[in-house]
Amino acid sequence: MDRMNVLSFFLLCLTSVASSNKANKHKPWIETEYQGIVMENDNTVLLNPPLFALDKDAPLHYAGEICGFRVHNGPSGSGSVQFEAVVLDRSTGEGLVRSKEPLDCESQREHSFTIQAYDCGEGPDGVNSKKSHKATVHVRVNDVNEFSPVFVERRYEASVPEGRLFDRIVRVEALDADCSPQYSQICFYDIITPNVPFAIDNDGNIKNTEPLDSKRQRVHTFWVTAFDCGKNRAQADAQVVVTVKPSCKSGWIGWAKRVEYTPGSGSIPLFPSLHLETCEETVWNIQATVELQTGHIGKGCDRDSYSDRSVRRLCGAVRGEVDLLPPPSPAANWTSALPTLPSSDSSLVFSFNGSTHVAVVPDSVVTALSGDHFTLQLWIRRGGANIQPTTPQTRGSRKEEETIVCSTVKNDDSFSHYSLSVHGCRLSLFYWPDVSAARPVKFLWKLEQVCDSEWHHLSLSVQFPSVTLYVDGVTFDPALIHDNGAIPNPLPRQRMLIGACWEPEEKQKEIVNNTIPEGKDSVKYVGGYHGLLSGVTVRPGSVEPHSVVECLYACREGLDFGDLETLGSGMKVHVNPSQSVLVLEGDDIESFNRAVQQVTYRNSLRFATPGVRPLKLTTSLRCFNEESCLSLKQLEGYLVVLQPDAPQISLSGVGPHLARPAPEFEDPQGVALFLELRIVCSLSHAVNTAAQGMEGGALMSDAVAHTLDGCEVQPLGEELNPEREELLVDMELVRERGLEIINTTAYIAITGAESISVYEDVLRSVHYRLAKGSARFERRFRLSCSEMNGRYTSNELTLEVNFLHSLDSLYHPSHLLASQQQFLHPSHHAGELSGHTLSNPHRNSVVPGAATVIIMVCVGFLVVMVILGVFRIRSIHRRGEGAGDGAKEGGNQWDDSALTIIVNPMESYESRMGISADTEGEGEEEEEEAAESPEDASDDQRIIKKEAKDARRY
Repeated sequence: MDRMNVLSFFLLCLTSVASSNKANKHKPWIETEYQGIVMENDNTVLLNPPLFALDKDAPLHYAGEICGFRVHNGPSGSGSVQFEAVVLDRSTGEGLVRSKEPLDCESQREHSFTIQAYDCGEGPDGVNSKKSHKATVHVRVNDVNEFSPVFVERRYEASVPEGRLFDRIVRVEALDADCSPQYSQICFYDIITPNVPFAIDNDGNIKNTEPLDSKRQRVHTFWVTAFDCGKNRAQADAQVVVTVKPSCKSGWIGWAKRVEYTPGSGSIPLFPSLHLETCEETVWNIQATVELQTGHIGKGCDRDSYSDRSVRRLCGAVRGEVDLLPPPSPAANWTSALPTLPSSDSSLVFSFNGSTHVAVVPDSVVTALSGDHFTLQLWIRRGGANIQPTTPQTRGSRKEEETIVCSTVKNDDSFSHYSLSVHGCRLSLFYWPDVSAARPVKFLWKLEQVCDSEWHHLSLSVQFPSVTLYVDGVTFDPALIHDNGAIPNPLPRQRMLIGACWEPEEKQKEIVNNTIPEGKDSVKYVGGYHGLLSGVTVRPGSVEPHSVVECLYACREGLDFGDLETLGSGMKVHVNPSQSVLVLEGDDIESFNRAVQQVTYRNSLRFATPGVRPLKLTTSLRCFNEESCLSLKQLEGYLVVLQPDAPQISLSGVGPHLARPAPEFEDPQGVALFLELRIVCSLSHAVNTAAQGMEGGALMSDAVAHTLDGCEVQPLGEELNPEREELLVDMELVRERGLEIINTTAYIAITGAESISVYEDVLRSVHYRLAKGSARFERRFRLSCSEMNGRYTSNELTLEVNFLHSLDSLYHPSHLLASQQQFLHPSHHAGELSGHTLSNPHRNSVVPGAATVIIMVCVGFLVVMVILGVFRIRSIHRRGEGAGDGAKEGGNQWDDSALTIIVNPMESYESRMGISADTEGEGEEEEEEAAESPEDASDDQRIIKKEAKDARRY
């Protein structure tokens, strides 16, 4: 039994030993991380450390041998595809990593993957094979210098001023497509063109080695190449062009001193090619001021050329203004003592010297100006015509206020007082709504316009307690409003002064019950105004709207900016209200140059005032280095407004003769003088007709819509005799159109801005009327029209009016002359009256017997004349030879006088103009003719006259 147990134990041990020799107990072991390198033109990866797999089962066959390596995906996920690992020696576990295909460093420079080793297991079939842990492999692809440098640009251009050395003129740049720093970097550049005054550094910066001279060589052209650090040369060389500019002078380039403007062009750029050159000076702020001077044009800048009253009508202003400084006349004599100055328009300019020149407006005019709602308008120019602009020193000096208007008016049961004054550069309105109860209020405006010695228009709309001031059509708010405190009350009397104010009289002993005795008003003037005034008007009632005031007095010309949308970032533009000053500000040179080229001049008048407008451009620069900052001088030039195409105002359709029977002129309505009048306004301008196949040029005329502002009808020769003749006008039509008319014996003047059709209607209503029994034979009239305040005038249309007198009108009330004209041959009648207008002639039927009687009477006249002539000749021959000469002369005179009374009904109406028109004057005419005839022929002449008188009764 014991022996059997020992044997079983021994067998069991042998079995366990045999089984232990066949087992694969250990896993292979490799490093945890490997670094590898592979060349672009090779596929073998050199690992550090080398790839060896160890197994503790060695030297057992199979279990201690390495059968292979497996490659797994790394972080990039592509390592297992591009790489593989093979076993070089199974017993030592040496392995090799290689790429399956050529690698490209430029596409992927580094690769990462994991690798794992496995042994051969327990037998040749690899049963019970064990795997090692996964090790990370990092493979870097080494670059091969396969690419050459390539320049970014094939051509480089630069421009430099002459006479200076620059550290860098231009920089060239080349790139290399290799992936490694060794082969991708450009190690150096080289200028391959010999003998050029330029050098290049390793960074590609090109500089000049000597000062350049534009006169010797304006353009330099050379070639450069590049090398990478592998000494590969650039695939293609680059060309460099350097332009040498003349010596740089900082300032404005492209300034045109003279700029021309054609009227009707709208807006034109003033500086289309102007740009600022700073010579590479770093500037961080630029400010340019453009000034347009138009103060010398009329009352400053271009406005409508019509008269003030006509412009008010065109702008739709409310009527009813009262002229406080009218032209001197018998009806308005309070301005006769004021000196006047010539003006470019129709307005009258009055000069005030600050002491003796004062206009006292009559009470009859002041009475119509009551109320606390009114509009005061005037043109003002401080200091007179030849004063220099006010300097800062004189502006600050204390002087007495200068009063422009001082007025006290009566409002129902109270008196109100106001005065408009200037003091330095301040304008003040002192207003007292009720001198007996309320407290006065003073409105102050600080304005440069009242002290710049230029013409300005002031419009003061008072709707107390609201006061609005317009200066040249622009609204200004008061700078200060305050209660002036208690002051001596003005006299309770209605009065108004222009150019000064009366001295307050605190003690008026002679004032009783608020009245001033006759002849006791001794006035002393204070606060005299020194300067020029024009167009001072007051209109009581509602104030003018802003749009109307702006239309009346706003400038039609000025500076403007072309397109604000094109204004660059950081740019600012400002234009003053009168559009005479434009300011540009910016920080970028290029944007600033573009903005300057957008500054324009505009003139909305079709017939702009021709002449010169001075221009100024002032520039200030601010640099980072203020000590070396540029200083630019002021540029001066001028804008020339050319003469506009003159409109031709043509009057036609009338005359030159107008013949009517005399009774028609004696009608209460008279005879219309210009019934068929036509007025046409056109513009003649030169056109190029060569393109139309015509030779040379031509003048083309375009009809345009115009506004006339005056027409005048004037009798030529002697003036109209108001007792015998007059000119009539449709006054209802004139008033309806708001026109003004002056009807005198010397002329009729119709004024006011209106359309051509209105003036045609008014002029067609002009009639000429004669009083009953007025013996006239002709009268001549001249018609002319104008526009633009007389700037353009029409042709002078002359009309000759002929009065047709019938024969029976000379002796008895019948129409024998009309009958004779009807009896005449029609063609002969038309030939006699060629060039005359005969509308609606009176034709009375006359029997042929009457004409026969007239012919027989004429023949009888002829026979009697022949007999008397023969008798006279015989009597002359009987006289002595000494007295024969005198008798012969007297006889000839007698014959002439006798012939002058012959009436031939076949003559034209021009020959009959010498015949008297009424029978009442026959006796006087006969006595005059007898007095002029020789004494020895008086009896015979009376006989002939008597026979002629008897013949006329037929």
